[in-house]
Amino acid sequence: MSLARILAATALMFLAACGSKENLGVKPPPIGDFRMGHNVVVGDTAKQIPPTRGATGAEWEAAFEKEIAARMGRYDGEGLYHLGVSVDAYALAIPGIPVVVKPKSILVFSVTVWDNETRTKLNPVAKQITVLEGGGFSEASIIGSGLMRNKNEQMRLLSASGARAIQGWLRNNEAWFDGDPTTMPPPEEDPFEERDD
Repeated sequence: MSLARILAATALMFLAACGSKENLGVKPPPIGDFRMGHNVVVGDTAKQIPPTRGATGAEWEAAFEKEIAARMGRYDGEGLYHLGVSVDAYALAIPGIPVVVKPKSILVFSVTVWDNETRTKLNPVAKQITVLEGGGFSEASIIGSGLMRNKNEQMRLLSASGARAIQGWLRNNEAWFDGDPTTMPPPEEDPFEERDD
């Protein structure tokens, strides 16, 4: 195949990926009666997966909470549910030699959902999810995001991918959000309850 054809095919793939970007301003189909209450991310639990750029727990909390709010805050069901997320591990790709060394960015986190009305945890065991930065075709996927993106951009894209994964996981468990207390698991300690001690 000629170089011109390769470049043309590459350009078409890149434009297609750009054109498919999701618009978070559009109201999504409901997930049962889901409406997000608390959106709590704990970042100081994060372990580094070398080689990686460094990031603080506070930076992860700010980036991830913002992306979760942008995606999950669009739902306006009758129920109220809290999301608790802990960042387990991450790698923010460092600059490498294109083709030879093309580090990838990765985020590993655990998520738990709490029902505000019944004060129950909907998943007894926290769901661990692993996501990669961005997705689809881009210059960064060819050259490596360590060269094409700075740390903040990498964290934003990983957080956006994480929020999208949470949305998909909740949709796959839509039966949790049917508003029927009899279908809920037995109560467990509520981390969002205000205490005097």
